[in-house]
Amino acid sequence: MMAAGTEAPDSWYLALLGFAEHFRTSSPPKIRLCVHCLQAVFQFKPPQRVEARTHLQLGSVLYHHTKNSELARTHLEKAWFISQQIAQFEDVKFEAASLLSELYCQQNLVDSAKPLLRKAIQISQQTPYWHCRLLFQLAQLHTLEKDLVSACDLLGVGAEYARVVGSEYTRALFLLSKGMLLLMERKLQEVHPLLTLCGQIVETWQGNPIQKESLRVFFLVLQVTHYLDAGQVKSVKPCLKQLQQCIQTISTLHDDEILPSNSADLFHWLPKEHMCVLVYLVTVMHSMQAGYLEKAQKYTDKALMQLEKLKMLDCSPILSSFQVILLEHIIMCRLVTGHKATALQEISQVCQLCQQSPRLFSNHAAQLHTLLGLYCISVNCMDNAEAQFTTALRLTSHQELWTFIVTNLASVYIREGNRHQELYNLLERINPDQNFPVSSHCLRAAAFYIRGLLSFFQGRYNEAKRFLRETLKMSNAEDLNRLTACSLVLLGHIFYVLGNHRESNNMVVPAMQLASKIPDMSVQLWSSALLKDLNKACGNSMDAHEAAQMHQNFSQQLLQDHIAACSLPEHNLISWTEGPPPVQIQAQNGPTTSLASLL
Repeated sequence: MMAAGTEAPDSWYLALLGFAEHFRTSSPPKIRLCVHCLQAVFQFKPPQRVEARTHLQLGSVLYHHTKNSELARTHLEKAWFISQQIAQFEDVKFEAASLLSELYCQQNLVDSAKPLLRKAIQISQQTPYWHCRLLFQLAQLHTLEKDLVSACDLLGVGAEYARVVGSEYTRALFLLSKGMLLLMERKLQEVHPLLTLCGQIVETWQGNPIQKESLRVFFLVLQVTHYLDAGQVKSVKPCLKQLQQCIQTISTLHDDEILPSNSADLFHWLPKEHMCVLVYLVTVMHSMQAGYLEKAQKYTDKALMQLEKLKMLDCSPILSSFQVILLEHIIMCRLVTGHKATALQEISQVCQLCQQSPRLFSNHAAQLHTLLGLYCISVNCMDNAEAQFTTALRLTSHQELWTFIVTNLASVYIREGNRHQELYNLLERINPDQNFPVSSHCLRAAAFYIRGLLSFFQGRYNEAKRFLRETLKMSNAEDLNRLTACSLVLLGHIFYVLGNHRESNNMVVPAMQLASKIPDMSVQLWSSALLKDLNKACGNSMDAHEAAQMHQNFSQQLLQDHIAACSLPEHNLISWTEGPPPVQIQAQNGPTTSLASLL
């Protein structure tokens, strides 16, 4: 090595760099040797530019390939400090700032990351690529801290900067990201004009076809989720169809390695494969809300298969988020279709995913407890259901989720029959006739159904009919099949109690047809019981026998599934209401709950 000192500095530096790169990229990588080669550079007292770049390379290798974050931080801090004293050294300077602030965040030193990024943003205005990238990074940091106002402001600054430097593509990315945060904040007044502007920019931008289509996917995903949040399952269909066509177009396009002429355009929103999973995901969300549960199952299977393949090559946290959201939806499907044991195992799977990431857990804890509450209802453990929903309410600030939980908690109080004061307090807060807390069509229709259910239990049948007709009107308008089936069967039950057998039959038969199409096991059980009694009352013994047989079959299926679910060790999750999910779930001896009548 010493002999090299007599040669031109470039040759020894390039030789060490070559060795380091060889060790880094060999299979498996020889990181220790790579680090030795880079550290050897400092023995030669290199010039400032070489010194700064070597610190950056060492910091990057240590950060990405080892657990030695302290040493990585030292090298990145030196790279950032030295590079600021060198003119025209943008790539090293801003890469060091970007990586260092990422490392600070990983070490929970957010208060060190923010000023560092602000300083880098301030001095990068002549370097469009880095200026935009650092703005995105600081906006993301504010988003993770739930400071969406600051994040939106930064994205607005980025959009204006991109417009000034002539990058309509990156302007659209900034605006769409801002639109996404405004949707999360429920600032719908601001979302509409912003999405309209984004739509115009996306349509008129003439550039790389993959980039154009990916902007279109981003735009359409926001539109679709906006509709789904509003519970407008029917109105969303044209948008969803466009989105599905768009992703098919993208999968036929080849990634052209033509670099954009404007360096501010060097961004992409998501890799093609991630977009594919995302489109499956919003399709599952739509199928779930509309009550097309077999379709939801089909798309979930496709998405999860694709996720498994991607996770072998890519440890991006967004993939775990996609997986959790998919599982959350399919769990709800399983509970409706009478597959409680499978649902419980999938809830346990979500717990395991959340154990691996504190951020994932903090984002999904309320949903996890909500799912456990729904499972408890399905196995008739009402005290546990109440505890789970109460925990979920404590953990969420999301209005739609809050309303969904309250609606389900109200159904628990109605079934228990002795919780009048708590029930009325809840119903006051989700009154669909006035001041309903969210703009969701679907949740408002469900609130009318809950009112109808309560009136039915109290024997106030005319009032119950008014509420249920309101639910039917709303659910028919937006193809909410499950709510339609539930309302029809409850109306059928009311007419049966009132002795109006013909009208009861007119409700129960379509309820049964719809429930078998979904398929909703508890509505099928309920409908078959009613059909048996109706036909018996009308003297149709053959039909009554057939309905009794169906009822028997559904009861058997549900009972077997009930016993299977309660026998699983995961059933003990119903008692978990504090802290992170339990790592070990102890087995228990046989089911402790009884399958009470589902009616």
